[in-house]
Amino acid sequence: MSKWSSYYLIRIEFLGFRYHGWQKQAKLKSIQGMVDKTFKFVLGHDNFKTLGCGRTDAKVSADDFVFELFLDEVSDELFLLNRLNSELPSDIRVTSVKETSADFNIIQNPKIKEYHYYFSFGEKSHPFNAPIISHFGMELDIALMQQAAFLFLGTHNFKRYVSKPSENTVFERTILTSKIEPNTRFIETYAPINTFVFKVRSKGFLRYQVRLMVAALLAVGRGEWSLLDFQNSLTNYDGSQINRIAPSSGLILHKVVF
Repeated sequence: MSKWSSYYLIRIEFLGFRYHGWQKQAKLKSIQGMVDKTFKFVLGHDNFKTLGCGRTDAKVSADDFVFELFLDEVSDELFLLNRLNSELPSDIRVTSVKETSADFNIIQNPKIKEYHYYFSFGEKSHPFNAPIISHFGMELDIALMQQAAFLFLGTHNFKRYVSKPSENTVFERTILTSKIEPNTRFIETYAPINTFVFKVRSKGFLRYQVRLMVAALLAVGRGEWSLLDFQNSLTNYDGSQINRIAPSSGLILHKVVF
């Protein structure tokens, strides 16, 4: 029998630039560590558990990250939302709190995740952009990169697009959305002119997969890969891995749908 009697799905936004990802790690600042510390203060005890919908890399941000809160008491949803937002630091915000059931499994329940990767190129941009837009100094052929992004659509073997897989890793993944568009979101005073966003959506991603997908797109944009090279990376596995990975600070978990 479970020790918990109440279950809540909590959605948050966060700027991940000063954190080492969602999951708690010894002696490192994490989103989960900050959330748990705040819960302990708000609830007045540590008899609770939080479980995220997945991991995020260091410096990755989120428009929509979901975690489950387990309690042995009933708590008011609005109370939790307001109290958490009053105590959490300004780079973490709770957007919703909804009660769920013991049957819900945040890890096993099917979900679709959408990531956005913001990047710029050309003249170096203002340092204020660093937390959310990755900058690349060389010129990029965006039109060719857009063609390459289209090739990600569908089901492929992403064996070259993963870091440290286990013996049980399933490399076949289905990409539902894959496109590069001009940035129309971060267009304030300091935003660089040549700014774009890579949008990708799937039921599941491998470790570092999205950042390695961006690295492959950049290889095309720089002229290091042809479209044929790019296509071969998804079909003809030769035992090699992509030897570059895009910086994490441009990556945002945009949406999680159960």
